[in-house]
Amino acid sequence: MTREQVVREPMWAAALMGAGFVLAGAGAVAGTSWLLRLVANWLVTVPGMPVPAPVRIAAALPEPWVTIGALAVGALGGLVVTFVGLHESLTVTVSLEKVVLTRIGSSQVLEGAAVQGAFCEGKQLVVLGRYAEELAREPCDLREQRLAEAFGRHGYHWLDGDPYAGEFRRWVPGTTALPPEANALLQARREALDDKDAADDVRELREELARLGVVVRDDKTRQFWRLSRLPGVRSAGGATQPGRIQNKL
Repeated sequence: MTREQVVREPMWAAALMGAGFVLAGAGAVAGTSWLLRLVANWLVTVPGMPVPAPVRIAAALPEPWVTIGALAVGALGGLVVTFVGLHESLTVTVSLEKVVLTRIGSSQVLEGAAVQGAFCEGKQLVVLGRYAEELAREPCDLREQRLAEAFGRHGYHWLDGDPYAGEFRRWVPGTTALPPEANALLQARREALDDKDAADDVRELREELARLGVVVRDDKTRQFWRLSRLPGVRSAGGATQPGRIQNKL
């Protein structure tokens, strides 16, 4: 067994993505520039047509410098999109001792003894803890087969899906089965979900709910919740329920 296994997007895929975005950006901007200049050149030839100054300037710009500039601007835009994609891409490092989820500028370390298993849910990687809590839920474009191999090779359970999916209920304000503080946090989180610039707030509120033993997942702006088996956290029926996953092999 290898000491650790790293699952990341291969370099050729990143290079291919970058080349695709650069070419697409350059082509889109150059094509748009050509079309606008074509219209501008036509407008200045129409007798009696009042032509705004910006249109006259566009028609008078020299070639091939306009096309070269448009290609450069489009290529630069493609590079920016590529950098954003690489910044958001997830790298997963799996070993007997820990599971590390890394993006450029941030890293989350999960102790191996705390990990029960993991699965992919759509485009998200979910890591479950020993008490049925979610240790991590991260956007992930990595191939599920590679993740399953890495987790399984190091003794973690790779699951076909969420073993607790049937326990999720849709949240409505004032739900009495939740810890007292949870409703206020879920209300704040619902408002944050409506704000596209509040992604950090959404994540932080999820973490606060996790500390209360509340697991939450989203369907657009709708929130669904269940309780974990953390010590002291009780189900709606008042009893702490046993977990369903065996301990790490």
